Amino acid sequence: MRHAVWLALAGVLLLAGCANGGDDDPVRPVPGGDPARGKQLIASYGCGACHMIPGVSGADGLVGPPLEKFARRAYIAGEVPNNADFLVRWIEVPQAIEPGTAMPNLGVTEGQARNIAAYLYTLR
Repeated sequence: MRHAVWLALAGVLLLAGCANGGDDDPVRPVPGGDPARGKQLIASYGCGACHMIPGVSGADGLVGPPLEKFARRAYIAGEVPNNADFLVRWIEVPQAIEPGTAMPNLGVTEGQARNIAAYLYTLR
């Protein structure tokens, strides 16, 4: 009986890991988003002053969470599901998602936020 419980638990954990995605999963699309432009915008807005962001030179900040494997995360800021609509809104106006957050409003436009989101979704 105990062996069966352990096998069932192992199966559930294995399936949970598969549902989280792997490195070969396709990049999440962001309508109107350009990952290459997003990478440039991340650098120009200085996002790396607070976050560690793979692929962005000098993005080694320790104030905010590291953004490696961002596309695999289930939630944004622990508040809303990690999908393109919420991510674009979070980048544009973080306080609209999480009032009082330390994430500043940088004046990013919706189009710029789409590009930034497109880059973040390449981080698998």
